[in-house]
Amino acid sequence: MQTHSIHDSRPEAMADVPGVCELPLTRAVVQYRDGHEIDMPGGRIQDVGLAVVLEGRYAAQAEVIDVGSAEVKRLDLSGELVVLDWVYEPTLDHLNALVRETAQGGDRSALQRFCFQVGLRVLERSGYGPLTRSTLLRVGFRDICRDLDLHDGTSVRIELGARRIVRAHLDYDGNALVFRTPTSAVDPALEAALLEAFPAADLRRIVPVDPAATGGCQVRFPLPLDLAELRGQMGAIRRGLYALFERFEPGRHRSVREVVTTFGARATLARIRDRRAPAATRPIERAVAAAEPATEPERPAVAYEGTVH
Repeated sequence: MQTHSIHDSRPEAMADVPGVCELPLTRAVVQYRDGHEIDMPGGRIQDVGLAVVLEGRYAAQAEVIDVGSAEVKRLDLSGELVVLDWVYEPTLDHLNALVRETAQGGDRSALQRFCFQVGLRVLERSGYGPLTRSTLLRVGFRDICRDLDLHDGTSVRIELGARRIVRAHLDYDGNALVFRTPTSAVDPALEAALLEAFPAADLRRIVPVDPAATGGCQVRFPLPLDLAELRGQMGAIRRGLYALFERFEPGRHRSVREVVTTFGARATLARIRDRRAPAATRPIERAVAAAEPATEPERPAVAYEGTVH
């Protein structure tokens, strides 16, 4: 009888992912979230939450590169995961070569341009849908933050008064613009301003469970059905934030307007072609819908044989 020694070894490929799957994640284009981050939580302005897996033999210790920031990260992809696409071997080889050149002091802009081109091509191939919606919302809101309030986080800060600063960030899954206040107290001035700035949206007050927690408001938008509607929503968010600046920070509003007017607003979503765009739709005015339905015109009487006159 022949015996074999058993050594503890890590499972390769995706054996440590729940379910039955034997494909390695190398070359996969994945959507990642804060829960996947190992070293540092996400949410930075440079990242878009879409990455190419450079080395994915072990799902719990995958090495990826974010297509927005071109930063190499280590993620735990053994949990819930969305794989949008796969890149070809030559593309992966070129990415690895650019990463090595950048690490040796090369030009980082070449890596950033190539990564973002890969990301845009993947989004175009995948098309607009439930799997890509959150990434497209993040890309669109990132442009707004860069134009209005560029800092490390993906949010817009608004000063309502002395030591009254609220931060607005976009909930990509819930499709809601969230305004966080420093305390749990209700802010009537903020709520009144939001009602005017976003008249077509559904405004909700956040009721914290813990009195010590922060409060705020949610501005909920209807679910965009295609890329054109998503671009329209980004425009509504931009206009609403401009209105809040004009109301609470007129000086900042003037300076931001001048810069955007001079250099133009960022519009990354305009570079993505929607190849499966549905038929165009138009809103129906409430006054028209409530009007009396049209009736058929009366037909003239026709005399038939045997008809008594």
